[in-house]
Amino acid sequence: PSKGITSCRRTGGRSGAILLSNEEMLQDNSEGPLEAHKRPEKVEKKISETFFYNYEDIYSCPFVTEDSGIPINLLTLKYSFGYDCTRSVNLLLMDSQTLMYIAGNQVVLLDLKTKSQSYLRSSSGGGIGFITAHPTKQYFAVGEKGKKPNLIIYDYPSLRPYRILRGGTEEAYIFGDFNDAGTLLASLGSSPDYMLTIWDWKQEKIMLRSKAFSQDVYKVTFSADNEEQLTTSGAGHIKFWKMALTFTGLKLQGALGRFGKTAVTDITGYVELPDGKVISGTEWGNLLLWEGGLIKVELCRAGHKPCHSGPISQLVLDEGELVTVGRDGFIRVWNFETIDAADPVDDTGLLEVEPMNELHVGRNVSLSFMSKVHDCGQPIWFAQDNNGAIWKLDLTFSNMTRDPECLYTFHSGRIEAMSVSPVTYLMATTALDRSVRIYDFISNSQLSEIKFKQGGTALMWAPRVVSLIAVGFEDGVVRIIEVYDPKGLPVLAGQKNTENAKINLKHVFKPHATAVTALAYERNGDVLATGSKDKTVFFFAVEDEYRPIGFICVPGPVHALQWSPPSHVKSMLLILCENGFALQVPAPLPEEQDTVSTYQIKNLPMQYFHFYSVKSRIKVKNSSVEEFHVLHKEKAKLEWIKQQQEIGKEVEEVEPEEEPEEEPLPPLYIPEEPSPILCGFYSAPGKFWLSLGGYDSGFLYHCEFSSNHQDDPENRKDEPFEVIAIEDTDNNPIHQISFCRLLMFCGMQNGALRVYPLQDKDLSVNTLKEYWSFNVHDNDYGQIQGICSSYDDRFLITCGGDGNIFTFNILSPEDVHKELKAKIPSPRITLLPFSCIFSIEEVKQKKEYERIMKEAEEKKTKKREQLIALRHEFLFLLQKNQELPKHMQLHREVPLMVCLIWLFRFRDSLEFDTVVVHAIQSNHQISTYRLLAMSEKYYQDKERPSWKKTVLKQAWKQAEERETVTETRRIIVEKSDKVKAKIMKRKAEWDELYKSKPSDDYENPKDAEAIKEAQENMGCYELKTATNYRVPEHKHMNTEKKVMQLKSLELLIHRRKADMNKEIMSLRDLKVSVIDEIKRLVQELKSIQGALDLSECLPLPLIPQLHPDEVPEKKFEYDSDILLKFKEEQEAKAKLQEQLEGSPSSHAFRHGFLRAPSIKEIDPMAQAAGAHPMKTASSVVTEQQKVSEIEKAEPTEMELEILMREKIKNLYLQETLIKKINALVTNFDAELRFLRHKKLKLDVQMKSADLRYITWYEELLILKNLEKHENLLQGHVNTLIREQEAMQSKLNSYLAEMEDRKCEIVKLQECEKALYANFQASLGENNEFAHFLTKVLKKKIKCMEKKEVGREADEEDENEEENDEEPTLGTDEENSGSEDEVFDDSVCPKNCNEALFRNTIQLRQKRLDIEKALTEEKKAAANLRKKYNALAKKAKVVETSLDTADRELKTFQWEKQQRLNELYVVVPLKLHQVEYLVNGEMPSDFSQALVFTNQSLEYLQKRIVDLHNEKRMQREIYKKAQEQHKQLLQDKKEMEIKIRQLEEKCNHLMMKKFGRLVDFEAVQAHSVNIRMEELEVQIMEKEYVHSQELKEWEERILDLQQQLMKLTKENTSKLQQLNQFCREKQQLETKLASLKNDLVSLLATTTFRFGTVQKWVRDHLALTSSLVSHPALESAVRAGIA
Repeated sequence: PSKGITSCRRTGGRSGAILLSNEEMLQDNSEGPLEAHKRPEKVEKKISETFFYNYEDIYSCPFVTEDSGIPINLLTLKYSFGYDCTRSVNLLLMDSQTLMYIAGNQVVLLDLKTKSQSYLRSSSGGGIGFITAHPTKQYFAVGEKGKKPNLIIYDYPSLRPYRILRGGTEEAYIFGDFNDAGTLLASLGSSPDYMLTIWDWKQEKIMLRSKAFSQDVYKVTFSADNEEQLTTSGAGHIKFWKMALTFTGLKLQGALGRFGKTAVTDITGYVELPDGKVISGTEWGNLLLWEGGLIKVELCRAGHKPCHSGPISQLVLDEGELVTVGRDGFIRVWNFETIDAADPVDDTGLLEVEPMNELHVGRNVSLSFMSKVHDCGQPIWFAQDNNGAIWKLDLTFSNMTRDPECLYTFHSGRIEAMSVSPVTYLMATTALDRSVRIYDFISNSQLSEIKFKQGGTALMWAPRVVSLIAVGFEDGVVRIIEVYDPKGLPVLAGQKNTENAKINLKHVFKPHATAVTALAYERNGDVLATGSKDKTVFFFAVEDEYRPIGFICVPGPVHALQWSPPSHVKSMLLILCENGFALQVPAPLPEEQDTVSTYQIKNLPMQYFHFYSVKSRIKVKNSSVEEFHVLHKEKAKLEWIKQQQEIGKEVEEVEPEEEPEEEPLPPLYIPEEPSPILCGFYSAPGKFWLSLGGYDSGFLYHCEFSSNHQDDPENRKDEPFEVIAIEDTDNNPIHQISFCRLLMFCGMQNGALRVYPLQDKDLSVNTLKEYWSFNVHDNDYGQIQGICSSYDDRFLITCGGDGNIFTFNILSPEDVHKELKAKIPSPRITLLPFSCIFSIEEVKQKKEYERIMKEAEEKKTKKREQLIALRHEFLFLLQKNQELPKHMQLHREVPLMVCLIWLFRFRDSLEFDTVVVHAIQSNHQISTYRLLAMSEKYYQDKERPSWKKTVLKQAWKQAEERETVTETRRIIVEKSDKVKAKIMKRKAEWDELYKSKPSDDYENPKDAEAIKEAQENMGCYELKTATNYRVPEHKHMNTEKKVMQLKSLELLIHRRKADMNKEIMSLRDLKVSVIDEIKRLVQELKSIQGALDLSECLPLPLIPQLHPDEVPEKKFEYDSDILLKFKEEQEAKAKLQEQLEGSPSSHAFRHGFLRAPSIKEIDPMAQAAGAHPMKTASSVVTEQQKVSEIEKAEPTEMELEILMREKIKNLYLQETLIKKINALVTNFDAELRFLRHKKLKLDVQMKSADLRYITWYEELLILKNLEKHENLLQGHVNTLIREQEAMQSKLNSYLAEMEDRKCEIVKLQECEKALYANFQASLGENNEFAHFLTKVLKKKIKCMEKKEVGREADEEDENEEENDEEPTLGTDEENSGSEDEVFDDSVCPKNCNEALFRNTIQLRQKRLDIEKALTEEKKAAANLRKKYNALAKKAKVVETSLDTADRELKTFQWEKQQRLNELYVVVPLKLHQVEYLVNGEMPSDFSQALVFTNQSLEYLQKRIVDLHNEKRMQREIYKKAQEQHKQLLQDKKEMEIKIRQLEEKCNHLMMKKFGRLVDFEAVQAHSVNIRMEELEVQIMEKEYVHSQELKEWEERILDLQQQLMKLTKENTSKLQQLNQFCREKQQLETKLASLKNDLVSLLATTTFRFGTVQKWVRDHLALTSSLVSHPALESAVRAGIA
């Protein structure tokens, strides 16, 4: 605008006018464009390396009509929120901090550190097809779209346009790739040409071009190892290209890959291998290995599983490994050597391989492209996710590999709907990716996001409520969500706190069966209308809850809803349907609707408008809209007359004037399917404007609802009463319309934004002639889906089908003075998040459930109040009891229920309670540890399986099993070639000898291993308290590591205690089993003693009992019988007390709150033990009675013998059972004492662990305090490291450029030498004009002004006019001191060969060009040297800063270590462990002592002796090595002297015999060469054949010569006739003055004959000159043979 530019060409760009002349490109500081040449120069000139275009001259600006009055900078791009993730490649990394991607007509450069964006506009305004980076990252290419698009090379990081490549394709570029050296660029065009072009991009020249394929082509790449090979792939094909040198020049030759038995597939990802093979992906996930244009093998995983579950989008060769990227979210790494050497094993053509490593990025991830960059020397990958994300990946697959990190998330695909807050700078968007996002477009940030199970299709911000948004979904559900500020509120479960905004679900209802397409709030916000594809519109009353009013049916799927503006009296709803219907209904009243049986509203008045196409009629009338208006008015007049006549009024009918008969017009065209309505809005009550697509696009139609009501709306044919043609919209209709500040903003189908100036929002033909247009979104699929302005009309937001969201400043940034800030509302009511979708009926049931729950809560509240009252009463009674005398007070016992409540309260948190196990015969006892249950997070943190370690182990295992297969090729030599074999053998021996020679920096592997071991295990062990102590890298401690240490220690302590508790509980179970066994043995012993006399019975062993603390769980076991018994005992005590004291107090126990446990059976085992003696006693009595009865009768001798035997047996059994009981008791006590001793040791260890835990916790507190400062220092160091790396890369690039400059200078100097050599050769020997021509060649010329117009290269247009301006030259003579030296070099001297003179002039011009280019190269080299020196100084400064920062970090680590050293560490020692004595006594101060383990101390003492011995051995080895080294040096000198002598002798013999030095190996190699002899025979045969052909050609030439002689004679005779005619003409000129007309005809005939003769003469001269010299004739013959 500052240059007076008010309009640009319609495409929106100005790059078409930027054609620069060669002189300007050769200048170093050229900025502006000049006029272009029409014809190229004869001498081709190169574009200067330092030439740049001006970005301000090439970027596309808005198109503005002349009288619109709209400034060209109406909108300024503020920020881009979206991301076009549907492109196959839309991610470019220039360095670790800069990410680049395409957004509509812009290239966005995103700073990953600051989150700021910068933009590059397209030059044509037609969109951008691809971006790709130069291998050096110094440049990047932007391929555009549009008519004859440009391909622009930008410099990085200056972002200046460096080169503009033109004419590479017709419509759009889709892909590009630089070769590995960066000198060539390959580009692919889209349909219709699909042109593959190879560029010499630095000179803006096309080297080669060819049509890539007849279908869609996706990708082209150069081979990294052979730059003459390329590969393209696309829909159902892959093609292999070669740059072949043919006899007509360099050409592109393509070979189509043949699939054979394999199914044809689209190929999006492939990679070239070093040996020429190609690996590609498939749609079903397998890999194809191509060789020679055929599929060699198809690769899959074990079990014929595909390599990926879906298409493979990219293949990369990285550091000798093959990496595949799949749409299934997996990245897999394969063994390159296995795949490269793969061969099919059966007829299926499949080969099973397994990946070495794999990474699953995440769920619902669809990867399409990855790019690699190095950050602080570490490789980092950035990946593009088709589901709307950018990931940061670590593919090192090591122990330190980081998890995938999602850097950014965006909408995936088209933005379906957008709305802006009515009171603040917030906007909301939704898409089919099932998300709703909230953005703050002032701070340029995404505040929050919420995901659902269905995709969003419509969205509207509530007008009166600040924070509520209505969202419609594709399943017919409408959700009301709230955006609020969560500060000061509790965080709900399952929600993420995103900065300072949250989204909460308020209401859910499902009014429709299919997708919701439109939402509209009534102007007062009291009614919400929802439209759907199911041909219904539902109304809701907006209150605290959205109450359904009812729905109406409409004739077609609803496309848009709009309520009438506040200026209209009635509130009406405009309903626009996709099939051409428009309806108008009033807002329904909730109280008038009967919703008992159905929600359908049947009595709501509706007005219909069924659009009837009129575009064909307008076209028939020569597109004259005015004539259409006249016809419409006449039609309206006739209808009015007809209505008046029907009423009864007489109206004279005006007869139409007779019109002349015209030719019949073509029939009108009405589309079979009605054109879809795209958008519309009210203009007045009952009137509205429509924009349609399809056939009826290109106009805005003004329509009106008719009062004529028909029963069937389908039969209506309503026509608009006014039509306005919109320029350039026949194939580019208006999709969105929005009004702001008397401006009408229109969103077009091609992604452009149009602005029309209005006058009070009235539309007319004149109003819509002037407009402002700007291409914003993608021109192919970026149709604008929404246009919104901020609540204060300062900002404009657009969203499109390409997934991009742009915010613009409507006013220029200079007009915004005060800081704006988005305000996030507070929550309105209590948040109740829904977890599922409910219909309206389910909502009612939900309310009923909430009512029941509310009643339950009220009951709970009443119960709590009763408990509080009882508690107060209980306290009052306690106080009264205390006031009584002591003998009257009730003794308070521990309430059983209180104990139970306490038990149940803490039992769940206890894992082990205290259990004490007692010995039976001694006082020893052992108790368990009282342990609380560990939190689950400890086990999750510790026991979570690490998939990375598993994958890494597999990789290591495969790496160990991998063997390097090397194939050695031996040369098969014929028997006759023995000499050559001997030479090769000798060379092999020499090569082997030289290979065995160690290099200067050779290190013995054993020595290197020993040095490494010494560095790791030996060295100066400095104390941590020393001032020069430096904390090693692997010992750096931070908060996270310390927390993990504490968790590990706590878990270890818990496990050790739990294991001990289990052993103690096992011991208790053993005691229970021992008691049971003793009881059984005692019972058996009693039965035996019953048969013995009392004097013979030994005392019974005591049965051990379980102590109460051994079974603490039984303290609280009770039942109703125990409670009743306890109650009876208490009442009995109370009665007894009343009788003694005479004071009734039994009522004190009526409340039942003091109840002591009366254990009925404390121990079931004791009960059993008590019951057994009673039974035993009764049995013994019975036996005694029987014995007494038997004693009454005297026994016989046999009976006495039997009794004696029984007695002896019983005595033995009695003694055996007693011993067995004693053994059981003794063994149990021994087990208990052993376990007690073990537990005492564990107690010592646990105390030490507790002390260590305390110390580590104190260290954790210190680390937390120092963590922030440490992070700052580390971040500063990392920043300096990155800066140093960037500078080093720049220095390396400068060095490379300087080397290139040096090479160019050497080439130019060689060209100059070659030029002088060519000149000398052209002079020949003894040329008399040699001195003159040399002066002409060396003459210096200064070009004062040079303006030339380029010529066309076509030689057939000889009659075209030429407009060449001659150059003005100023000359300086070399030797101006003498007048004789002055000469004229513009005229060829007499007798000098004119061709030689012209050749000298041309050589001089070339010399001047070479000298000029040489000067520029030297100047560029000097500039690079200056830049290199300046950058080297900066690098030194950065290096100094890095050293300083590193020292600060190390100092901080030392200070942190000192802080940790100040902590006290408790180490329990016994006296014999203390060896620190002073004067034979133990000192009182141990501050100078060190604590060592015995093993470490012994190792150090032993190491001293080992080091002495090792030192002695190393000295001996060194002495021997030194002597050997001296001996080798001496031998080397002697061998060199001997070699020199032998060489001199050999040379002397050769000179003596041959007279010169001869290469005997070459002589011997060529002396007997059978192959050469065969070739010579073939040459002789070919020469014979050629000689025969040559004879034939000579005969033909003789015939042609004879014909030539004949023609020459005829031409000579005609020339003589011509001379005669000329003489006659001179004689008759004076006589034929009166006969001018006849003379003119005669002259015309003469001129024709003269031209014919001239042509014959030229042919004669050309043929004669070709026959002058025999070599020329021979070359012509050879050309004919070829």
